Amino acid sequence: MPVSQPPTTDVAIVEDNAALGAGLRKIVESAADFRCVGVWTSAEEALKKIEAFRPQVVLMDINLPGISGIEATARIKRHLPEMQVIMVTVYRDHDQIFAALKAGASGYLLKRSTPEEVRQAVRDVRSGGAPMSAEIARRVVEAFHQPLKAPVEDDVKLSKREKEILEHLTKGLANKEIGDRLGISVETVRVHLRRIYEKLHVHSRTEAAMKFRDSKEDIRGII
Repeated sequence: MPVSQPPTTDVAIVEDNAALGAGLRKIVESAADFRCVGVWTSAEEALKKIEAFRPQVVLMDINLPGISGIEATARIKRHLPEMQVIMVTVYRDHDQIFAALKAGASGYLLKRSTPEEVRQAVRDVRSGGAPMSAEIARRVVEAFHQPLKAPVEDDVKLSKREKEILEHLTKGLANKEIGDRLGISVETVRVHLRRIYEKLHVHSRTEAAMKFRDSKEDIRGII
């Protein structure tokens, strides 16, 4: 009686570094039950082709030219919610981790992950898991262990521009992306962020974003 073969998982790769993209393709194609349907160097290209190729899993870089990997993930999940996205990145900070997960990513791997860790992550996400590098998982746990911050007080007066920057901050955008969206320089974004930190009594982008988000949720709850 012939041995049944496992179903093939179609995987797409979005990575602007040619060497890393080729490396991920090699890792994917080294597994008999995987098939790489494409390696695309920008989110814009990926968003056009993913609709046609319909991979089950996407390995997505965060720091892409133009549209970020986080925003691309959010768009994919809006239109193709069944598609699984694993972020493969060098970023290890709370801002990027939570922004990616909030956008709909199902896993988060560091680019130095071993080939077997990448292949296992694809299998895990296909079976309903949420694979993360151990270091990333640790940071997620640490974030939940931080003491709860009070929401933004009513007497904190944020300017319209500061609120706009915080809105973009909660979406995981980098300073350059925020500046491009608002038509201001990166240095101006930094100046606004320093003032925001002082007003909210926080010390990081994560704390500012979470405090601002929590205050908005409290207001919606009252309404």
